Amino acid sequence: MADAAPYAAEKQIAIAAVRRACVLTASVFNKLVKQETLTKDDKSPVTVGDFSAQAVINTILNRTFPDDPIVGEEDADDLRVESGTALRERIIQLANETLTAELVPGEKEEWGLGPNNGQTTEQLLNAIDRGNYQGGRTGRMWTLDPIDGTKGFLRGEQYAVCLALIVNSRVELGVIGCPNLPVSASDPSGSRGCIFVAVRGQGAYQLPLVDPLSFAGTKLTIPTFTTETLNFLESVEKAHAKLSFNDRVGQILGVTRAPTRMDSQAKYCALARGDGGAYLRMPVGSGYKEKIWDHAPGSVLVEEAGGVITDGRGQPLDFGLGRTLGENYGVVAAGKEVHPKVIAAVLQAKAEEEAQSQL
Repeated sequence: MADAAPYAAEKQIAIAAVRRACVLTASVFNKLVKQETLTKDDKSPVTVGDFSAQAVINTILNRTFPDDPIVGEEDADDLRVESGTALRERIIQLANETLTAELVPGEKEEWGLGPNNGQTTEQLLNAIDRGNYQGGRTGRMWTLDPIDGTKGFLRGEQYAVCLALIVNSRVELGVIGCPNLPVSASDPSGSRGCIFVAVRGQGAYQLPLVDPLSFAGTKLTIPTFTTETLNFLESVEKAHAKLSFNDRVGQILGVTRAPTRMDSQAKYCALARGDGGAYLRMPVGSGYKEKIWDHAPGSVLVEEAGGVITDGRGQPLDFGLGRTLGENYGVVAAGKEVHPKVIAAVLQAKAEEEAQSQL
């Protein structure tokens, strides 16, 4: 792809940042989850991985696009107090190890990478704090979820490092790193680790997690599904989606295949390459609002693979409302042929549910 393509620099830098964060999170899993006995609550490795990965990616973005705000999940308040000393030291060490690792093909030292680019504690805490932007309708902003799918991460299953660039409320670039996703769904026990990237108007691609900047990648297109071949991609966690409602939607559509359940935006990646026919995430209860970082990169990936993504009513997702998508009507993503049928089934199941509640 020519350098003149829109967002070419952002794409290369985002891929490099996500790759380094994937290496970091995989190392946290191997060191902290597999080998250490966790004495504190078992979210501590997630905390270490989350903060360290956010420090790394925000440092790179700060160096390369210093004027761009970042919408992220974490801030460094807990790390600045005395009680956070041990955690802070571990996070600073991990972030610096990751930033100062040798350059791989395609990376540049001026992105803040390589042996000469170690950061002070204060610089890294400030980098983490850069994720506190509140979002909005206009201008450029990045969204970051350094470990999406924390329970999948702790189980050694699916999680994702998710980065997106939004310009004037429209997602223009999405990069999702999936360290544990099989390179091919047809060989689930084969090699693992992929990066998925999409730039609006330029297609969706799967790259290897090792040395991704050296490859053009495999172009992704969502295949056409019939009701016989269709199945849903769903959350593992019942708290994240109303799975019984999904079952009813499947009955209305005549879906016979069992759903594929996995954590994180890896579901969007699976959809984009044809591992499942529709992504369905219906709200569990009132009050919960979807965060923009949970859907921004996945949305452009699905659209660039030829799919459609909307809320449960068929309305477009609005990434210009702030840090959330506003009132939650769920998220439905599928190929162009299937999507309207899924929306019709969702509306029918919703109507049935409301009629039942009137009885």
